[in-house]
Amino acid sequence: MSRGRTALLHVAVAAVTALGLTNFELNIAHPAMAAEAVDLELVIATDVSRSIDVSEARLQREGVAAALRTPAVIDAIRGGYHKKIAVAYIDYSNASETFIVVDWRIIDSQQSAEAFAEILTEADLNFGRRTSISEGIEFAARMIEENAYEGLRRVIDVSGDGPNNHGRLVAEVRNETIAKRITINGLPIVDRGVGFASQFALDDLDKYYRGCVIGGPNAFMVVARDFPDFARAIRRKLIFELAGISPRQAPDAATALLHKVADTPNPTGYVYERGCDIGERIWQQRWGGGYSPDINR
Repeated sequence: MSRGRTALLHVAVAAVTALGLTNFELNIAHPAMAAEAVDLELVIATDVSRSIDVSEARLQREGVAAALRTPAVIDAIRGGYHKKIAVAYIDYSNASETFIVVDWRIIDSQQSAEAFAEILTEADLNFGRRTSISEGIEFAARMIEENAYEGLRRVIDVSGDGPNNHGRLVAEVRNETIAKRITINGLPIVDRGVGFASQFALDDLDKYYRGCVIGGPNAFMVVARDFPDFARAIRRKLIFELAGISPRQAPDAATALLHKVADTPNPTGYVYERGCDIGERIWQQRWGGGYSPDINR
């Protein structure tokens, strides 16, 4: 700083100090860091509840990694206004077990996508009990609001194979989250599984996600028929998210037909007839425990 500017700064500091504005000098010397502009802030949240086994957990990780490496996804990133996105990846299970697998990283090239994918596939797998989609969404929303980025769009990408059965009611958290200008997209894995995994399986999990989980501008979902189908579903889903459109806006009629379950101008207006607390009710019927609409531990 020049001597002239230094002298002017001291005069200004002296003046505002006399008025009691003691933080003036600190604010000039240390201005707040501007948030880095990106096209999209995206948190990918995957289910690691008890119904998910090791092979299924790996399929989810490897599916996301493969999608990020896809040239079409890289092209979509590079085609944005800022030509970069900020991405984080978390695992969720019950209301007290949510894990950051890959913290916020910029993806703006094939190399940065490869780096993200490598970290993701090499990270230890996480597993928990119960399913709290609501906590996964709340955790992801906090990550978005507290990060160092400013996205043109803010999205949480939630996948899972069953309904919420722990923590706050998912529809309430969904509504609070979209009020913060955050869109929630879904990837329901419609797989009945075997043994314990079948306890909470819903044949209409896609409708549950439509009526209780997704919401916000252009919210949509892509349905995976089973865990092996996850890689295909997440790849298509990421392309739509990066393009900032929902499948119903896609020009390809065949593509729109594949995703017709999301073909509604207001996803949150869809009413799931079995009730968004169906997971909590199933848990109470089978194991008791005093279901509460606020917390179910």
